Amino acid sequence: MEPFPRLTVDDVMLTESCGQHEPANKPLIEEPTDTWADTERGDNAIRPLRGFWMLGAQLKKHGVRVKNHFDAEVSTDHADVLMLFCCLISGFIDSTTYNAYGTFVSMQTGNTIFIGIGSSTGQSILEPRGWVKSVVSIASFILGSFFFSRLHRLFTPLRRSTLVSSFLLQSIFVFVTASLTRADILSGSAIRSKTDWEPEISIALLSFQSAGQLVGSRVLSLSEIPSVVVTSVLCDLASDPQLVTGWNSNIKRNRRTLAFLGILVGALAGGWLSARTGRIQGPLQVSGGLKIMVTLAWVVWPEKIKG
Repeated sequence: MEPFPRLTVDDVMLTESCGQHEPANKPLIEEPTDTWADTERGDNAIRPLRGFWMLGAQLKKHGVRVKNHFDAEVSTDHADVLMLFCCLISGFIDSTTYNAYGTFVSMQTGNTIFIGIGSSTGQSILEPRGWVKSVVSIASFILGSFFFSRLHRLFTPLRRSTLVSSFLLQSIFVFVTASLTRADILSGSAIRSKTDWEPEISIALLSFQSAGQLVGSRVLSLSEIPSVVVTSVLCDLASDPQLVTGWNSNIKRNRRTLAFLGILVGALAGGWLSARTGRIQGPLQVSGGLKIMVTLAWVVWPEKIKG
């Protein structure tokens, strides 16, 4: 007697609705499938999207890190080094502009005297219309002081991004003036100017930016390094009760001494270079490059330690 044939799941499938057997080719237990990795086509299609997602996540993480870096306040430790460097730049630019236009763009005390001479005699013996240029320089310096002080107050005085923006703007003003004179849009000398107003434009741009340095010294609480003034520096230096003490015992005296020497050395270098070239674009390009160096220094300057 033959045994009953054995039925397998591959032969029939019991349906609960009608009670009939239907052939089926499905296995009894279906293995799960993964649309992300099980199929080569799906994996190839999704891999670029996954790469873009990972790249976006990395860029976002890097962007947050950069934002936090520039939002942080910088440390004022050794910041006097940068302001002393700015003293060198001030002397460099002032001697250059005086050789070219007979006017200062940083030392406004001298410009005040020029205005007095111009109002009493009609013109300076050495520089015609010098008093007009001095008025432009003083007015531009006042506007620059107003602008840069509001910039620091609005965006937090010691924030890295604020200091970088301030010195970057100063650098741009210097480079714009140098570019305009190189392209002969503005004259690099009062004697060679094509129109009466060309020197005043250069003076206005340079005086405006020079105010940013003085505001920067105030923000950093380095009043002994104003970077654009010599008279008060010499007065404070000579009246210091600890003038003859050791070098390491009087940091403010040291700063005042180096500030005066920085302005003097810058003035010697700027005067020599402008006299050799006969124009101001070369010295101004050097000054702009030096200010860019200060700007980059603020980018990597140590962060202020909280607490």
